[in-house]
Amino acid sequence: MDTKGRLVAGSHNRNEFVLINADEIGRVTSVKELSGQICQICGDEVEITVDGEPFVACNECAFPVCRPCYEYERREGNRACPQCKTRYKRIKGSPRVEGDEEEEEFDDLDNEFDFGANDHRDPQQIAEAALFARLNTGHGHQADGSGLTTPSEMESSSLNPEIPLLTYGQEDAGISSDKHALIIPPFMGRGKRVHPVPFTDSSMSLPPRSMDPKKDLAVYGYGTVAWKDRMEEWKRRQNDKLQVVKHEGDGSESNDGDGPDDPDLPKMDEGRQPLSRKLPIPSSKINPYRMIILLRLVILGLFFDYRIRHPVPDAYGLWLTSIICEIWFAVSWIFDQFPKWFPIKRETYLDRLSLRYEKEGKPSELAPIDIFVSTVDPMKEPPLITANTVLSILAVDYPVDKVACYVSDDGAAMLTFEALSETSEFARKWVPFCKKFNIEPRAPEWYFVQKVDYLKDKVHPTFVRERRAMKREYEEFKVRINGLVAMAQKVPEEGWTMQDGTPWPGNNVRDHPGMIQVFLGHNGVRDVEGNELPRLIYVSREKRPGFDHHKKAGAMNALVRVSAVISNAPYLLNVDCDHYINNSKALRESMCFMMDPTSGKKICYVQFPQRFDGIDRHDRYSNRNVVFFDINMKGLDGIQGPIYVGTGCVFRRQALYGYDAPIKKKPPGKTCNCLPKWCCCCFRSNKKKRKGKSKDNKKKTKNREASTQIHALENIEEGIEGIDNEKSSLMPQIKFEKKFGQSPVFIASTLLEEGGVPPGATSASLLKEAIHVISCGYEDKTEWGKEVGWIYGSVTEDILTGFKMHCHGWRSVYCIPKRPAFKGSAPINLSDRLHQVLRWALGSVEIFLSRHCPIWYGYGCGLKPLERFSYINSVVYPLTSIPLVAYCTLPAVCLLTGKFIVPEQLCQYRVHGALHIDCCN
Repeated sequence: MDTKGRLVAGSHNRNEFVLINADEIGRVTSVKELSGQICQICGDEVEITVDGEPFVACNECAFPVCRPCYEYERREGNRACPQCKTRYKRIKGSPRVEGDEEEEEFDDLDNEFDFGANDHRDPQQIAEAALFARLNTGHGHQADGSGLTTPSEMESSSLNPEIPLLTYGQEDAGISSDKHALIIPPFMGRGKRVHPVPFTDSSMSLPPRSMDPKKDLAVYGYGTVAWKDRMEEWKRRQNDKLQVVKHEGDGSESNDGDGPDDPDLPKMDEGRQPLSRKLPIPSSKINPYRMIILLRLVILGLFFDYRIRHPVPDAYGLWLTSIICEIWFAVSWIFDQFPKWFPIKRETYLDRLSLRYEKEGKPSELAPIDIFVSTVDPMKEPPLITANTVLSILAVDYPVDKVACYVSDDGAAMLTFEALSETSEFARKWVPFCKKFNIEPRAPEWYFVQKVDYLKDKVHPTFVRERRAMKREYEEFKVRINGLVAMAQKVPEEGWTMQDGTPWPGNNVRDHPGMIQVFLGHNGVRDVEGNELPRLIYVSREKRPGFDHHKKAGAMNALVRVSAVISNAPYLLNVDCDHYINNSKALRESMCFMMDPTSGKKICYVQFPQRFDGIDRHDRYSNRNVVFFDINMKGLDGIQGPIYVGTGCVFRRQALYGYDAPIKKKPPGKTCNCLPKWCCCCFRSNKKKRKGKSKDNKKKTKNREASTQIHALENIEEGIEGIDNEKSSLMPQIKFEKKFGQSPVFIASTLLEEGGVPPGATSASLLKEAIHVISCGYEDKTEWGKEVGWIYGSVTEDILTGFKMHCHGWRSVYCIPKRPAFKGSAPINLSDRLHQVLRWALGSVEIFLSRHCPIWYGYGCGLKPLERFSYINSVVYPLTSIPLVAYCTLPAVCLLTGKFIVPEQLCQYRVHGALHIDCCN
């Protein structure tokens, strides 16, 4: 059959083909005139019954079908007549099938349950014949005695490669045959028989029927209304099953048809696969490293065995000093090496995240994220850098209604406020430009200065023109920001005044009220193309003399409370003002871990590595920290997770509230009851010990219950409608106030694990409550900074905060995307670098001297031993300078005193060996 590459389709009439050709008038050509004496399925003659009458399968239309085909259709097919679709009734002499009605007119017990007795042909032949009937290829052919085409006939045929292979003859059992449009499979031969095995050669010699494009396809049975409706409904159900998988971290699965156990849902569907996976380091790389560590341990043990067994009585003080220093170095080395024992890498699947939580035609189900940007002094942290960070956040590849950016101005500078106002105006042009052309990075300063081919992968014809216009807009924006900076150099004697003439509330940096200004995300403010923009909120907490404001940690806790009242996203991202988002999909990368249904519930934060711009080629000040970010952190990720480094980290809000990680219930342990009680006397003492332990465990569990996040409130004065109060007895109102402070709206927000604002709250009431929670006295007599939020007590609050979360049983994740998620500004001179390192060392010493020191804090909780080793190493490393200086001075002291830290025999041996070498030379 010569189709000339055109579409071949089935017709409503089962013995016809349709050849779709827009240039010809549709015509119908029958394959063969139907005969009442020939089976229209296999081509055999219809048998004669014992009564002398032809066998009739269907009493409604008398469509000619032989008994074997009738039996096969009832047993394996759809049990209906191919022509009138009436269900076949059981005929005397045929076995019963499911769904048959009880027959009273005849008794046929001999054949009623005799399956296959009347089937004298090979089942394979019957299946081939039935498939042939479904494809309606006629019966004018050369056949063997059974009426079936033999494989030898098929092998002699040839394949026509011009036929478009749209389907392979498969038919959905859920759709009736008259509503199908089947494409002729490529394995039909000249014999016009269909076999369920592929053949390399085949051609179709059947006369085609052209389709008139002016006529409705339903005339030909292709795409009827019923068929279209059925297919649309089926597609809709499949889309719902394949794309919608609810976020259930407890692992519970519904038992209804639409649950994850639905048998109609493919088990290997992309939307049901894990959102990330671990990639262990190959054994060929990690095992040699482990062997070297073990070898060094053995050598270290032999070295200390000799050193301790051979003291030096004449220089006991020097010997003891050297031993102490060497032991310190050995222990430090152990603390540094063993956390690297199980390094891993991770890989995320952003496409699976979209399949799972972003269903086409419906609102995105990705979790909202509140992003914190902290700044203090605009003279040390230029407003232009902060503006670029904010712009990269507003243009991030994430649903705009799920993003809220909070900028903390801890210096209450009007320069920062005005710069943020200019930034919000420029964002109305910059954000649509970024999303339209999908540019990277989305910080304009770094986008326009990068020395790459900016036309690569850009196909939009207006890109060059709009890029030039946007660059000109950004240059004008920079001029305005620089003008504000120049104006701020000269502070008026009476202080700054705002545009309406009122004095700026932050003229006195140490004594000013709290300030909140919502720049974007309200009052219908949209970009130049009319699209919605993320929220942009300016926050400056209240400061009064006589209060300890706790520097950056206090500012971050204020942002936690403000964001909980205004937007209350379940996840938080904090970045420094000089760390912009370099990868617009960074938030999605973190959500692959946080929103994973299997392991996401136990993750407290996702830490990204720090990457920097402007570092010289040799990295003379070691700003890259390659060993720490690319080796140590991967090792920690294989234990309980990396430590928090202060920026580029996505948090779970519930973990910041001081709650414990969810505990996976274990099945009760097995007990031996094979012996009677009287012969278990020897275990009485063990039972007593167990009882004592059980009491202690009960106390611990009670303490844990007091800090779980599923508590509810009762009798709170205002603003907590819609909160489930079934378990309000676990934690009364006064305990909530002691922990979180006296704000009913904020306390209500802590009970919403999935985020969101309590219903019924107005914008005015929320802003009023937000001002209240950033007052300088709000944290008095609460657990803020002790168990809740960022922890106080050290200038390196990041290490302390992450340590407390790990002590609560949480784990963290280290995410290294191919394109760096964040980039920042590194110190460019030695003075700044030394100041930074000194600050880190001071913070570590403060933690070492506090009650939160990992050497003695957090035992009996969820902190793993190797993770503790890492925290101890990060705390004690500044103290290593003391034994290092002492050990370096020992050689000079030995030379001046003539005494040595090793035994004299070894010294004499070394001296004689040196003289012998000199003589030989």
